[in-house]
Amino acid sequence: MPFVNEILAYRSVSIAGLEKNTGKTESLNYVLNRLKTMNTCIALTSIGVDGEKTDQITRSPKPEITVYEGMIFVTSEKHYLERKIISEILDVSQERTALGRLITARAKIQGKVILSGPSGTAEIWKLIENMQQYGVNTVIVDGALSRLSFASPAVTDALILATGASLSANIPQLVSKTNFVKQLIELPLVEDELAKRLQELKQGIWGIDETGRIHDLEISSVFLLDKTDKDIFRFGNRIFIPGAITDKLIAFLLTQNKKVELIVSDFSRIFCSQNHFSSFLKRGNTLKCILQSKLIAITVNPVSPNGFTLNRDRLLAEMQETLKVPVYDIKSEICS
Repeated sequence: MPFVNEILAYRSVSIAGLEKNTGKTESLNYVLNRLKTMNTCIALTSIGVDGEKTDQITRSPKPEITVYEGMIFVTSEKHYLERKIISEILDVSQERTALGRLITARAKIQGKVILSGPSGTAEIWKLIENMQQYGVNTVIVDGALSRLSFASPAVTDALILATGASLSANIPQLVSKTNFVKQLIELPLVEDELAKRLQELKQGIWGIDETGRIHDLEISSVFLLDKTDKDIFRFGNRIFIPGAITDKLIAFLLTQNKKVELIVSDFSRIFCSQNHFSSFLKRGNTLKCILQSKLIAITVNPVSPNGFTLNRDRLLAEMQETLKVPVYDIKSEICS
């Protein structure tokens, strides 16, 4: 998978799965196995718990995580003590997590680890910043199921997305669902100067006039939109909302009979359904963001948890044609 070389162009890369059993951990292991041959320093952590032999919910077997000599990893005290590897401790955090303090260590030999790093995006960002002192070129963040906030461009620079038959056993539906997430990740950016000013706004609802001036609409939350008697378009049809974008918000905007340019912080703030998203755009509205992640590649697992296997060649062909980004069958790559 040639995208592995591109990983090193970024300070931080997240690996996110759209559903359980989409091959996220296999993708991580493939990447680490390739990176071990390159003359660079890699660090890795997780925003959930990954690398356990057995899924704690389904009790099904899970792939373990292998790290290689020279790689740095960050995990909790609990899971550091359970490591199957010789390593050198570089740092012990002052803050505690539910699983103890965070241990930063360097692998002295190849071995298995369980990753359980910071639980929040702010902590992940701080960890990435701290890795510079150890000469780390790229930090890889393994993500938790259905939690894409850690993959926000405000946290990590680039993203690898894992999808597969466990998300849908119907190829057209699987392609459609995956393409929806890709559309969100690749929302068009607003102009740079405006983006810089909007980044400072963390809450509320804001209008942007024809000159680019930003106005406080004096509505503290999107949940109050349908209760206000104020005209939210009094400064124009460009609206910035730094908080969550939900179906309720989209439905409200669709009732306004105006062509709206809705600006969001980044794709991780969008929680609306695919149907509402499509309806919003079909009405002539636009959705833009102030920060954008680089989608490096998509990996796909054609095998579902119940053993059903999608037609690999058809799946890859339809994914590639629709998504227009590199798509790789992770299972075939690991076995080849």
